[in-house]
Amino acid sequence: MATSNNTLGVDNTFRKKFDREEYLERAREREKQEAEGRGKSKGPPVQRKPLKHRDYEVDLESRLGKTQVVTPVAPLSQQAGYYCSVCECVVKDSANYLDHINGKKHQRALGMSMRVERASLQQVQERFEQLKKRKAPGSFSEQDLDERIMKQQEEEEERRRQRRERKKEKKRERAAEEEPEIDPDVAAMMGFGGFRSSKK
Repeated sequence: MATSNNTLGVDNTFRKKFDREEYLERAREREKQEAEGRGKSKGPPVQRKPLKHRDYEVDLESRLGKTQVVTPVAPLSQQAGYYCSVCECVVKDSANYLDHINGKKHQRALGMSMRVERASLQQVQERFEQLKKRKAPGSFSEQDLDERIMKQQEEEEERRRQRRERKKEKKRERAAEEEPEIDPDVAAMMGFGGFRSSKK
């Protein structure tokens, strides 16, 4: 029985051999494509308006304390929570809703960037003038402030006095309720009325 050391069809080389030149060439091509991609712009950058003041009141209290039936087939605007019609999403509580409407995604959907327009000296002075004019009709001096403080203190004193009187009245009512009403003849028979000192 003769055995042969040459077995045909078996590959003893299980380790993969890498061609360094081929992989270096692939890396160079990839770097070239990335450099070309960085050099090319996809189009003109989108110009967004700077942030502006909100011209509407944020309604957080309209649903406060109300019960609502929630169904899985209801449209987004009728689901529980706060609905944003710009982004078409529902936020579950008021804090997250405020974060959302002040956030980057919502502001971009409105066409605004997160940058604030820099105000000039002239704009600041005009704003101060507007605020002075608005304040002028209802303005008050320190004397008015002192009068308001005195009035508030007097009102507080009056409230305290009334509270004390109510407490005293309640005390009297409780004492009257607790004191049992006994017929004087029965009390004399039982000996409750004879503790007074008698004068001779």
